[in-house]
Amino acid sequence: MAGRGTDEHPHGADRLCDSGDRVYSRAVRRGRVPRRDAEPVPCLLDLALLHPDPDDMDWLVPTAPQEVMTRLLRGMYEEVDASRRRVGSVVAAFEWYAGLGHRVPASPSAAEGPAIRVLDGLARIQAAMDEATQACTTEVLTVQPGGIRREAELSEGLHRATALRGRGVRMRDLYTHVARHGQGLHTYLELMGDAVEARTLDEVVERLILFDRTVAFIPANAERTMALELRHPALVLYLGTVFERLWRLAIPLTAPLPDTGIEGISHRERSIAALLAEGHQDAVIAERLGISVRTCRAHIARLSETLGAASRTQLGVRIAQVGLDDARRTVVTPPGRGSPSVR
Repeated sequence: MAGRGTDEHPHGADRLCDSGDRVYSRAVRRGRVPRRDAEPVPCLLDLALLHPDPDDMDWLVPTAPQEVMTRLLRGMYEEVDASRRRVGSVVAAFEWYAGLGHRVPASPSAAEGPAIRVLDGLARIQAAMDEATQACTTEVLTVQPGGIRREAELSEGLHRATALRGRGVRMRDLYTHVARHGQGLHTYLELMGDAVEARTLDEVVERLILFDRTVAFIPANAERTMALELRHPALVLYLGTVFERLWRLAIPLTAPLPDTGIEGISHRERSIAALLAEGHQDAVIAERLGISVRTCRAHIARLSETLGAASRTQLGVRIAQVGLDDARRTVVTPPGRGSPSVR
């Protein structure tokens, strides 16, 4: 049966065939389905979306949708991590081969160094960034994910920022909204004065540092003990374009966050509501917004209380009813609440 399911239904649990979708939906609604109903769709058993009822083997019971989603997300993260490792291995390998080919004619840009270079170890990363700082004359663009910036993180790059300010280099930094609550960031910006402009978003991309639109640094592993130094013009141009689009969407640090339009619901809770509506787990939401899982769950509890939801399922319904499932939509008044402002 496994082989037949793979041949006739070449798909994963995230994109079921029409027949599989109907049978699985029926199983979720009713709690179980007769085994004969699943015979035309062996993919449901192959993908572990249905399994035998231990009390009656003639029936099949569904795997909980939440469990299926968690399994899919785990697989996606594993694929991303594997891709990152492959990228690092390929670049490292060809960098080594390039060192052997001294007699290979160099390209016109070879004098500026390799287009992609792997930096292994914090010392090597710091040295490369110091070198880029010394050569920088115009601007530095940075994206700093995560939550509140620790004093040690800000102090780590302070000497570079001070040197850049002394040469009149303009610096623009993107953070998450959570970073607004850290005193260290405000102290750093006070020290730098007009040389640095900061804006914030609900969530940002992975860390990026871009010097003079000519060289960029991005992490090469999750621990950030490896980095890629990018000098390929097309890659650098692309990263610069990504930054500019995020910058236009971001809110200046000196400006307040927009009101949600619902009394008792903060801007952060609206962001959490939108991510909950997309089906994300608490840990994923916390990571994307730069907060702890405990803080995330506290906000979810407040959301439930404000919207009068007694369960996660009911919370999802309430979120959709008041328009919190999409940050771009106009919200409506939840039951028992005052009239919100329209945004």
